[in-house]
Amino acid sequence: MTEAPQILLNHQLKRLKLPTILREYDKQARLCAAEGRDHVQFLARLIELELIDRERRMIERRIKAAKFPATKSLDSFDFAAIPSLNKMQVLELARCEWIDRCENVIALGPSGTGKTHVALGLGLAACQKGMAVRFTSAAAIVHELMEARDERQLLRLQKQLVKQKLLIIDALGFVPLSKTGAECLTSAPMGQI
Repeated sequence: MTEAPQILLNHQLKRLKLPTILREYDKQARLCAAEGRDHVQFLARLIELELIDRERRMIERRIKAAKFPATKSLDSFDFAAIPSLNKMQVLELARCEWIDRCENVIALGPSGTGKTHVALGLGLAACQKGMAVRFTSAAAIVHELMEARDERQLLRLQKQLVKQKLLIIDALGFVPLSKTGAECLTSAPMGQI
């Protein structure tokens, strides 16, 4: 390709926000030529790469927005360490159909039994399925609600929380809440908790 058309193409791909095509088109053109593929196959390959990369970046943004304390998947969970936990049920929950049905999941049990890891794994699965997720501790959400109430920003915060398809509140029974804090938490109109 001569220099002027290549500069123009690079500029247009940047304006169209197609970074993967910009990065890959020259390499893919050479590969397709070596494999004897036509222009339609070349273009299809570029578009596929762009879509795959775009989905990956969207998942990364959802994971970052979820504010997970750590990124843990159910693949890394040791189900053998807690035989009383129904692995098939947890894996069914990872399909996230319960979220679409507006059902809640409450994980109960003593400290150290993997509730947070499972919650993180379910949150990660929801992010991968395109859902907006927020992870927080009970103490942090109560503090945030009380602070918003004091600053007359409670409605704004509640609207932000309702936008989440899945809201994971960790350590709900482990930290005692003040009466005011408990009232803020129970009166907040939230989606999935």
